[in-house]
Amino acid sequence: MNRPERTISTEEIRVERRLPSYWRVTFDMPPLNIFGPKHLPQLNDVVTAIETDPNVKVVVFDSAVDGVFITHYDFVAPLEESLRVPPGPTGLQALPDALVRLSRAPVVSIASIRGRATGVGSEVALACDMRFASRERAILSQWEVGAGLVPGGGPMARLPRLMGRGRALEVLLSADDIGGELAERYGYVNRSLPDAELDGFVEALGMRIASFDKEAIAETKRLVDIASLPPDIEIRPEWDAFLSALARPASQTRIQALMARGFHRPGDVEKRLGFHVGQLGG
Repeated sequence: MNRPERTISTEEIRVERRLPSYWRVTFDMPPLNIFGPKHLPQLNDVVTAIETDPNVKVVVFDSAVDGVFITHYDFVAPLEESLRVPPGPTGLQALPDALVRLSRAPVVSIASIRGRATGVGSEVALACDMRFASRERAILSQWEVGAGLVPGGGPMARLPRLMGRGRALEVLLSADDIGGELAERYGYVNRSLPDAELDGFVEALGMRIASFDKEAIAETKRLVDIASLPPDIEIRPEWDAFLSALARPASQTRIQALMARGFHRPGDVEKRLGFHVGQLGG
């Protein structure tokens, strides 16, 4: 029996090659898995490896931090740090570039969501081919509108294709937290499973698909992509809109109000971000 290949990394986005055909990508940015400009090159490297490795067929994205998948973008890092990261191979800015390339890669990508997948976390999950969530512990949201922002990683292009226009607008404009069961009902995730069953289900599905022929997997995915993925022209404006909104005084006022409540720190604001953004206009 072949022993699993393992890649040990000190990076905050780790790749573990359990088999040549089956990888795990783990987000490990404690305490909250906040995703910032320093992580953009790491994500690009991971996506490049997925695109170019001839053997990998399935990649599962998960988290090593209890209670979170990815929470949101880093609003403490200076805006200049995000602006300095060059566009990627698609010509899109770094985050949407990596997510577009992940969606198109000839590899099956699966998000295993236990905890908060909010903001960037939701956008990474939406870029994956499949999403599976803990019924008890998963929370998904695009909370940005509640803070005067515009989501930047493609959810306006992707969500309507998954759940229809009305539900997509509800998710985006309510800016509220959505639990695993409702996320399944809306089509935000493929399935929500009892927390104790999530890991086993995702592992079994990933290994099953990884046992199949890569060319058959890639060609089937390519044809589904033609019918379902948004074109770049729909993704491109979102990151620019996010950065423009971030610079507006009204948005800065709301973000500073969130900071005063405990945003960016472990505590109730990060655990119930949907509730707290709903209080900012009162």
